[in-house]
Amino acid sequence: MSESVASLTLLLEQHAPWVGLTGAGISSASGIPTYRDHHGRWLGSQPIQHQEFVEQSAKRQRYWARSILGWPRVHLALPNQTHHDLVALESAGIISGLITQNVDRLHQQAGAQSVIDLHGRLDQVRCLSCGHIEARSHIQNWLEQHNTLPPLTSVTLLPDGDADLPTAFIDDFQSPHCETCGGVLMPDVVFFGGTVPSERVQACYRMIDEAEGLVVIGSSLSVYSGFRFCRYAIQQGKPLIILNVGQTRADELCVRKFDDDPFSTLSQYVAQLDSQTPEHQHV
Repeated sequence: MSESVASLTLLLEQHAPWVGLTGAGISSASGIPTYRDHHGRWLGSQPIQHQEFVEQSAKRQRYWARSILGWPRVHLALPNQTHHDLVALESAGIISGLITQNVDRLHQQAGAQSVIDLHGRLDQVRCLSCGHIEARSHIQNWLEQHNTLPPLTSVTLLPDGDADLPTAFIDDFQSPHCETCGGVLMPDVVFFGGTVPSERVQACYRMIDEAEGLVVIGSSLSVYSGFRFCRYAIQQGKPLIILNVGQTRADELCVRKFDDDPFSTLSQYVAQLDSQTPEHQHV
């Protein structure tokens, strides 16, 4: 057993159960790009802001035009080893629940039972007027029926179901409207500059209250919405562990950081845990 795996084993088992706080670094192995590199720098143009989407029809048109090609790739993405490792840790009682900053629902697809989607979920669309919720797949059908798609070879996939498209295609794009009231439709996610619903934040605090520690997996914690839970855990006297490549906002708060191939370290711990179960001990 490597020193890192031994150290992770000791920490996780001394203080279980933990709450896992996950970020985009986990989903990158499933083919979903991240917004930032390992140094926290933007990898492309900054994403659409909440107020832009709400107030400007041109911004909504741009979003839906890019999303028509970006969404299917997110929709078809599959959980990777880290998602499955976290499910195994939940089953073993090492992790009591997950707070995820991701909107791809891959944790749930992998089989995780207790997950709070901090920033919402991309597989739903909400009407800003009447609150009606529609499946994103249904909206996709409408978009494809009312618009002509450009060649797929010319598209660059961006995070959260976004895609880079020529301006000419966007200018002629027809955006969807609520079938119930005709209102503005918005993905059921918290865009940059938006606010996480207070009841969701409180549910995250309660999850941390009921656990013994917080472990961050695959997040630079660059946005406050996730970083606040690290500060909260520390204020409650609970240990903080970080598994992430590159700098994070909470590096000075954690009791231990694993940044050298952290997902592999986690997998090695899970494999060791699995080998100790009764069905493996008697083989």
